[in-house]
Amino acid sequence: MTDPRPPRQRHVKILATLGPASSTPERIRQLWEAGADAFRVNMSHGTPEQRAGLISAVRGLEAALGRPMTALADLQGPKLRIGRFAAGSVRLEKGARFRLDSVPEPGDAHRVHLPHAEILAVLEPGHRLLLDDGRIVLGVREVADARADCEVLVGGLLSDNKGLNVPDAVVPMAALTDKDRSDLALALDAGADWIALSFVQRPEDVAEARKLIGGRAALMAKIEKPQALASIAGILELADAIMVARGDLGVELPPQEVPGWQKRLVALARAAGKPVVVATQMLESMVASPTPTRAEVSDVANAIYDGADAIMLSAESAAGQYPVEAVAMMDSIAREVERDWAYADQLGLLKTRPEPTTADAMCAAARAIQATVGARAVVCFTTSGSTAKRVARERIPASLLVLTPRLETARRLGLTWGVHAVHTRDVSGFEEMVAKTRRMALRHGVASAGDRLVVMAGVPFGVPGSTNVVHVTRLVGDELKRHRRA
Repeated sequence: MTDPRPPRQRHVKILATLGPASSTPERIRQLWEAGADAFRVNMSHGTPEQRAGLISAVRGLEAALGRPMTALADLQGPKLRIGRFAAGSVRLEKGARFRLDSVPEPGDAHRVHLPHAEILAVLEPGHRLLLDDGRIVLGVREVADARADCEVLVGGLLSDNKGLNVPDAVVPMAALTDKDRSDLALALDAGADWIALSFVQRPEDVAEARKLIGGRAALMAKIEKPQALASIAGILELADAIMVARGDLGVELPPQEVPGWQKRLVALARAAGKPVVVATQMLESMVASPTPTRAEVSDVANAIYDGADAIMLSAESAAGQYPVEAVAMMDSIAREVERDWAYADQLGLLKTRPEPTTADAMCAAARAIQATVGARAVVCFTTSGSTAKRVARERIPASLLVLTPRLETARRLGLTWGVHAVHTRDVSGFEEMVAKTRRMALRHGVASAGDRLVVMAGVPFGVPGSTNVVHVTRLVGDELKRHRRA
């Protein structure tokens, strides 16, 4: 599988969500041509057949283009909701008393059913409850006999089955529901490369999902609950990547705290050498408008300046009126940011200290060599993809061409900063490695005659985790002529 087209002229990746506005093979290809590098399927929406069909459409694009494509299945997770009201809705006044209880009867202005005994079991006086995405705020005053008596801190109109957030307690509820388990099996059978796990509160949530996935896909932990922030080190250790899900995180956290956490999470993921996606409401106005607001452009740009591996479009590409334009706008913002001299300076502010391993030593050396000799590209031979991610962690300001004999590795690297992954046969010797490096660099347009290349590989070849070689080679004019004749 060798697509001869050159890599994107940017390092950050764009993850576009598929949906009603982008469900046909023709539209998905348009999103890719506009700049999408990977595709998200929201398992909360559509029928199982429709969700599997979207993943299949990504595989169809892969076959048509002849290069690896990345599909991410985003699990819904538990949905905490209140019950129904006899009148369909009530208006809660600030300062009034309101009860959540276990009685399965329609509610009124004084009470409503909460069909989650787990929540009632962990609530304590002083806890806050956020209803309808935080539009209604209750303060717990007393908890007894499977009920919580609350005071309305922020009032408003509350209708049937609105969502509930519990920011001040760890809810003893698994991140995977029965629906999620079914959706997970469907996504794996359909060939998803990444699984995004919602409602992550503890490392144990990630461990459970990893066990179920069984190595058939990479696992991304969505950071959308304050409880996850308290356990981020353990979560990051077990996950293959994280997503900064700012929408849900901004409901349970004071919104002014979200930007700081975004920066910290991006820095932590980069230091760990794992991809990080910044998501939610990035170009929200483009759901209904052909152009974004200036504030949205700045928001996208800041995520790129922070060093995110990927930035995500949600409703903009899934259900909006301008899905292709939204991808193109995000692509243009990314290119402009990466042309800014301050971008490289910003990335350099975070020093990634190498771990005491041969692979990390080689990656640090590759960065120093590239900067010293001005190499046009770094070419990495990898089986598992771990070396490519460690090189990407260095944020080397050059093309990163990754050659791998495993198609699943090439697909999973579609969310890693700067990586242009190519599925190709492995090499068996040093001279073959050098010759293939030059040939593939020319074929994929990452270098020209006279350019230097930094090559990373492991000897013996084909053994995962054996990166121990850094080599510098130069393309000569005769090679370029042979490539043109070929």
